[in-house]
Amino acid sequence: MSNMFLLSESQMEKIRPHFPLAHGAPRVDDRRALSGIVYVIRNGLQWKDAPKAYGSHKTLYNRFVR
Repeated sequence: MSNMFLLSESQMEKIRPHFPLAHGAPRVDDRRALSGIVYVIRNGLQWKDAPKAYGSHKTLYNRFVR
């Protein structure tokens, strides 16, 4: 997990205003989920091949679609 790609804090601050509000269920870690989406797209992977360190592949895909 130490070689995991993560967005920096400054990158997260720039995109944070665009996050949807939480309704009901608590949100998963936005930084981890967005980093997972970038990792999958950058490496040309299928969603199901995303490393478990980024969370569920279904969560990553659903966040990407939204």
